[in-house]
Amino acid sequence: MSEIVFESIYREIFPFWERLPDAEREYICRNSYDVTYPKGKNIHDGSECSGVILVRSGCLRLYMMSDEGKEITLYRLHKGDLCMLSASCVLDAITFEVFVDAEQDSQCCVVSGPAFAAVSKRNPDIRIFALETAVSRFSDVMWVMQQILFMSMDKRLAIFLSDESARTGLDTIPLTHGQIARYMGSAREVVSRMLKYFAGEGLVEVTRGGVTILDKKRLRELTF
Repeated sequence: MSEIVFESIYREIFPFWERLPDAEREYICRNSYDVTYPKGKNIHDGSECSGVILVRSGCLRLYMMSDEGKEITLYRLHKGDLCMLSASCVLDAITFEVFVDAEQDSQCCVVSGPAFAAVSKRNPDIRIFALETAVSRFSDVMWVMQQILFMSMDKRLAIFLSDESARTGLDTIPLTHGQIARYMGSAREVVSRMLKYFAGEGLVEVTRGGVTILDKKRLRELTF
Protein backbone atom coordinates (compact mmCIF):
# COMPACT_ATOMS: atom_id res chain seq x y z
CA MET A 1 0.00 0.00 0.00
CA SER A 2 1.41 3.39 -0.97
CA GLU A 3 1.98 6.36 1.33
CA ILE A 4 -0.73 8.23 -0.60
CA VAL A 5 -3.28 5.55 0.32
CA PHE A 6 -2.24 5.63 3.98
CA GLU A 7 -2.55 9.42 3.90
CA SER A 8 -6.13 9.12 2.62
CA ILE A 9 -7.06 6.54 5.28
CA TYR A 10 -5.54 8.44 8.18
CA ARG A 11 -7.17 11.70 7.15
CA GLU A 12 -10.52 9.97 7.71
CA ILE A 13 -9.79 8.36 11.09
CA PHE A 14 -7.35 10.66 12.89
CA PRO A 15 -9.01 13.94 13.99
CA PHE A 16 -5.57 15.50 14.55
CA TRP A 17 -4.27 14.66 11.06
CA GLU A 18 -4.79 18.04 9.43
CA ARG A 19 -3.04 19.81 12.31
CA LEU A 20 0.18 17.80 11.88
CA PRO A 21 3.11 19.27 9.96
CA ASP A 22 3.68 17.68 6.55
CA ALA A 23 6.90 16.06 7.77
CA GLU A 24 5.09 14.33 10.64
CA ARG A 25 2.35 13.00 8.37
CA GLU A 26 4.93 11.67 5.93
CA TYR A 27 6.85 10.04 8.79
CA ILE A 28 3.77 8.18 10.01
CA CYS A 29 2.89 7.01 6.49
CA ARG A 30 6.46 5.82 5.87
CA ASN A 31 6.27 3.77 9.05
CA SER A 32 2.94 2.17 8.24
CA TYR A 33 2.26 -1.14 6.55
CA ASP A 34 -0.67 -3.15 5.32
CA VAL A 35 -1.00 -6.71 6.63
CA THR A 36 -3.53 -9.51 6.47
CA TYR A 37 -3.65 -11.70 9.58
CA PRO A 38 -5.04 -15.21 9.08
CA LYS A 39 -7.76 -16.46 11.39
CA GLY A 40 -6.27 -17.61 14.69
CA LYS A 41 -3.06 -15.62 14.34
CA ASN A 42 -1.72 -14.05 17.52
CA ILE A 43 -0.98 -10.41 16.71
CA HIS A 44 0.08 -9.09 20.09
CA ASP A 45 1.29 -11.15 23.04
CA GLY A 46 1.50 -8.35 25.58
CA SER A 47 5.29 -8.29 25.74
CA GLU A 48 6.13 -5.81 23.01
CA CYS A 49 4.89 -2.66 21.29
CA SER A 50 3.12 -4.03 18.23
CA GLY A 51 1.88 -0.65 17.02
CA VAL A 52 -1.44 1.04 16.40
CA ILE A 53 -3.74 -1.29 14.47
CA LEU A 54 -6.64 -0.17 12.28
CA VAL A 55 -9.04 -2.93 11.26
CA ARG A 56 -10.05 -2.57 7.62
CA SER A 57 -11.89 -5.90 7.42
CA GLY A 58 -12.36 -8.94 9.63
CA CYS A 59 -12.34 -9.05 13.42
CA LEU A 60 -9.73 -8.92 16.18
CA ARG A 61 -10.22 -10.18 19.75
CA LEU A 62 -8.55 -8.55 22.76
CA TYR A 63 -8.25 -10.65 25.89
CA MET A 64 -6.38 -11.15 29.14
CA MET A 65 -4.84 -14.44 30.22
CA SER A 66 -4.16 -15.80 33.69
CA ASP A 67 -0.98 -17.64 34.66
CA GLU A 68 -2.98 -20.87 34.31
CA GLY A 69 -3.94 -20.01 30.74
CA LYS A 70 -7.57 -19.03 31.37
CA GLU A 71 -8.71 -16.34 28.95
CA ILE A 72 -11.19 -13.49 29.43
CA THR A 73 -12.31 -11.69 26.29
CA LEU A 74 -12.37 -7.93 26.87
CA TYR A 75 -13.86 -6.83 23.55
CA ARG A 76 -13.65 -7.31 19.81
CA LEU A 77 -12.68 -4.88 17.07
CA HIS A 78 -14.38 -4.73 13.68
CA LYS A 79 -14.03 -2.72 10.48
CA GLY A 80 -13.05 0.88 11.22
CA ASP A 81 -11.98 0.21 14.82
CA LEU A 82 -8.57 1.14 16.22
CA CYS A 83 -6.50 -0.93 18.64
CA MET A 84 -4.41 1.30 20.89
CA LEU A 85 -3.69 -1.19 23.68
CA SER A 86 -1.28 -3.03 21.36
CA ALA A 87 0.91 0.10 21.38
CA SER A 88 2.28 -0.01 24.92
CA CYS A 89 5.13 2.33 23.99
CA VAL A 90 2.52 5.02 23.29
CA LEU A 91 0.37 4.41 26.37
CA ASP A 92 3.00 3.89 29.04
CA ALA A 93 0.44 4.62 31.78
CA ILE A 94 -1.33 1.35 30.93
CA THR A 95 0.73 -1.42 32.47
CA PHE A 96 -1.47 -4.53 32.27
CA GLU A 97 -0.89 -7.03 29.48
CA VAL A 98 -3.47 -7.72 26.79
CA PHE A 99 -3.34 -10.23 23.96
CA VAL A 100 -4.73 -9.72 20.47
CA ASP A 101 -5.76 -12.51 18.08
CA ALA A 102 -7.34 -12.44 14.64
CA GLU A 103 -10.79 -13.94 15.13
CA GLN A 104 -11.32 -13.90 11.35
CA ASP A 105 -9.02 -13.32 8.39
CA SER A 106 -8.36 -9.62 8.96
CA GLN A 107 -6.84 -6.92 6.79
CA CYS A 108 -5.28 -4.17 8.86
CA CYS A 109 -3.19 -1.02 8.64
CA VAL A 110 -0.48 -0.91 11.29
CA VAL A 111 1.44 2.18 12.37
CA SER A 112 4.81 1.33 13.93
CA GLY A 113 4.57 1.78 17.70
CA PRO A 114 7.91 3.59 18.11
CA ALA A 115 7.11 5.90 15.18
CA PHE A 116 3.65 6.77 16.54
CA ALA A 117 5.15 7.30 20.02
CA ALA A 118 7.85 9.60 18.66
CA VAL A 119 5.34 11.78 16.84
CA SER A 120 2.97 11.83 19.84
CA LYS A 121 5.73 13.21 22.07
CA ARG A 122 6.04 16.19 19.76
CA ASN A 123 2.29 16.60 19.27
CA PRO A 124 0.06 16.55 22.40
CA ASP A 125 -3.08 16.18 20.25
CA ILE A 126 -1.96 12.68 19.29
CA ARG A 127 -1.32 11.62 22.87
CA ILE A 128 -4.72 12.93 23.95
CA PHE A 129 -6.37 11.04 21.07
CA ALA A 130 -4.54 7.82 22.00
CA LEU A 131 -5.61 8.05 25.64
CA GLU A 132 -9.22 8.92 24.75
CA THR A 133 -9.39 5.99 22.33
CA ALA A 134 -8.08 3.59 24.96
CA VAL A 135 -10.30 4.95 27.73
CA SER A 136 -13.40 4.71 25.52
CA ARG A 137 -12.96 0.93 25.59
CA PHE A 138 -12.86 0.64 29.35
CA SER A 139 -16.65 0.75 29.56
CA ASP A 140 -16.59 -2.51 27.54
CA VAL A 141 -13.99 -3.95 29.92
CA MET A 142 -15.98 -2.95 33.02
CA TRP A 143 -19.14 -4.50 31.52
CA VAL A 144 -17.27 -7.79 31.10
CA MET A 145 -16.00 -7.66 34.68
CA GLN A 146 -19.47 -6.82 35.98
CA GLN A 147 -20.92 -9.88 34.27
CA ILE A 148 -18.20 -12.19 35.58
CA LEU A 149 -18.39 -10.91 39.16
CA PHE A 150 -22.07 -10.23 39.70
CA MET A 151 -24.25 -12.07 37.17
CA SER A 152 -25.51 -15.63 37.15
CA MET A 153 -24.32 -17.93 34.39
CA ASP A 154 -27.73 -18.25 32.72
CA LYS A 155 -28.05 -14.46 32.48
CA ARG A 156 -24.49 -14.07 31.14
CA LEU A 157 -25.03 -16.73 28.49
CA ALA A 158 -28.40 -15.24 27.47
CA ILE A 159 -26.73 -11.81 27.09
CA PHE A 160 -23.89 -13.27 25.05
CA LEU A 161 -26.15 -15.18 22.64
CA SER A 162 -28.56 -12.25 22.26
CA ASP A 163 -25.73 -9.78 21.62
CA GLU A 164 -24.06 -12.05 19.07
CA SER A 165 -27.34 -12.53 17.22
CA ALA A 166 -27.96 -8.77 17.20
CA ARG A 167 -24.42 -8.04 16.02
CA THR A 168 -24.45 -10.53 13.13
CA GLY A 169 -28.16 -10.36 12.27
CA LEU A 170 -28.30 -14.17 12.36
CA ASP A 171 -30.19 -16.62 14.57
CA THR A 172 -27.35 -19.14 14.48
CA ILE A 173 -24.17 -18.41 16.46
CA PRO A 174 -21.42 -20.39 14.65
CA LEU A 175 -19.25 -20.94 17.72
CA THR A 176 -18.22 -24.05 19.62
CA HIS A 177 -18.85 -24.47 23.32
CA GLY A 178 -15.14 -23.93 23.91
CA GLN A 179 -15.13 -20.65 21.97
CA ILE A 180 -18.19 -19.35 23.82
CA ALA A 181 -16.55 -20.27 27.14
CA ARG A 182 -13.37 -18.45 26.17
CA TYR A 183 -15.25 -15.31 25.21
CA MET A 184 -17.18 -15.40 28.48
CA GLY A 185 -14.24 -16.26 30.74
CA SER A 186 -15.87 -19.51 31.85
CA ALA A 187 -15.27 -23.26 31.55
CA ARG A 188 -16.46 -25.24 28.53
CA GLU A 189 -18.24 -27.75 30.77
CA VAL A 190 -20.25 -24.97 32.44
CA VAL A 191 -21.29 -23.51 29.08
CA SER A 192 -22.24 -26.96 27.77
CA ARG A 193 -24.46 -27.65 30.79
CA MET A 194 -26.20 -24.29 30.48
CA LEU A 195 -26.74 -24.72 26.72
CA LYS A 196 -28.22 -28.15 27.41
CA TYR A 197 -30.60 -26.52 29.89
CA PHE A 198 -31.52 -23.78 27.37
CA ALA A 199 -32.15 -26.45 24.74
CA GLY A 200 -34.38 -28.38 27.13
CA GLU A 201 -36.40 -25.20 27.71
CA GLY A 202 -36.83 -24.71 23.96
CA LEU A 203 -34.77 -21.54 23.87
CA VAL A 204 -32.00 -22.80 21.59
CA GLU A 205 -30.99 -25.73 19.45
CA VAL A 206 -27.42 -26.98 19.80
CA THR A 207 -25.86 -28.50 16.69
CA ARG A 208 -22.39 -29.22 15.38
CA GLY A 209 -22.61 -25.93 13.46
CA GLY A 210 -23.18 -23.83 16.55
CA VAL A 211 -26.15 -22.61 18.57
CA THR A 212 -29.44 -21.59 16.95
CA ILE A 213 -31.77 -19.31 18.88
CA LEU A 214 -35.34 -20.62 18.73
CA ASP A 215 -37.12 -18.20 21.07
CA LYS A 216 -35.56 -14.73 21.07
CA LYS A 217 -38.23 -13.22 23.30
CA ARG A 218 -37.78 -15.69 26.15
CA LEU A 219 -34.01 -15.62 25.81
CA ARG A 220 -34.03 -11.83 26.02
CA GLU A 221 -36.22 -12.00 29.13
CA LEU A 222 -33.40 -13.86 30.90
CA THR A 223 -31.09 -10.89 30.36
CA PHE A 224 -33.11 -8.56 32.61
